[in-house]
Amino acid sequence: MVQVKEFRIVMPMSLEEYRVAQTFMVLKMQQQSTNEAEGVEVLENKGFEDDVYGKGQYTSKLYRLQSKAPSWLTTLAPKDALIMQEESWNAYPRCKTVIKCPYFAKLSVTIETIHLEDNGKSENVHGLNKEQLAARQVEFVDITMPTTDYWSYAVGNGNFDFSAFKSEKTGRGPLLEGWQENCNPVMTAYKLVTIKAPYWGFGGKLEQALLAGERALFVESHRNCFGWIDEWYGMTVEQLSELEEQGDCLLNQKISKPLLLTDTEDHESKFTDNSKTHLQQGVKT
Repeated sequence: MVQVKEFRIVMPMSLEEYRVAQTFMVLKMQQQSTNEAEGVEVLENKGFEDDVYGKGQYTSKLYRLQSKAPSWLTTLAPKDALIMQEESWNAYPRCKTVIKCPYFAKLSVTIETIHLEDNGKSENVHGLNKEQLAARQVEFVDITMPTTDYWSYAVGNGNFDFSAFKSEKTGRGPLLEGWQENCNPVMTAYKLVTIKAPYWGFGGKLEQALLAGERALFVESHRNCFGWIDEWYGMTVEQLSELEEQGDCLLNQKISKPLLLTDTEDHESKFTDNSKTHLQQGVKT
């Protein structure tokens, strides 16, 4: 079963401010999560232009997240199953990200994002047809509410209390109940997530796990965008581009580079056989 869900994340900032906040947040979170064994390796970062998105920035990254694998998955596959390859086309305010895994050639996670200057009330911003709309679920994400599930532990969970938070540079905050209705400035990230994992026995659970992981990442990253406002406010996109280039080099120096899997069919076959054996033996997943 394919999972399709739209997350609407309202933010107390303008579109241009969010562009700076997001870039700063990505750089800082990548630095915090990368060490010699795990983290982010930037393979490519260059400009692009096409007929769909126009001009933007293309990035290719490798995420080594072995220690983040839930226990039920490690009973069926090695921890290296959470080595993920990400391609992203950022033509702000539109962006598309595709995530795949060398171990599972059929697995794909696609995130299509549109940023609008509203409070999350726009409908069908992605232009879905009737069939797609019927399959889509919608969730409004409140950045004042941190997640408390397994993935929030794996992704990280900051200690911001936005009910008492006030930015020194902008005077924004605290964010009290119903803040989205009367916030100015305000914008929303509309993130449409499509997950496909067509595997017998565990595909549905894998899709649900990945969806929960993406949600936890959306919550934490956007909480950081606002929580770190006094660190990035006043910076320019140009300044952050320079820091991004330096940061890519530092990330690649920090992380070791084990060989990537190339024979995906062989690994998929072994994984599927292994999963069937465990499921037939009554392994709890």
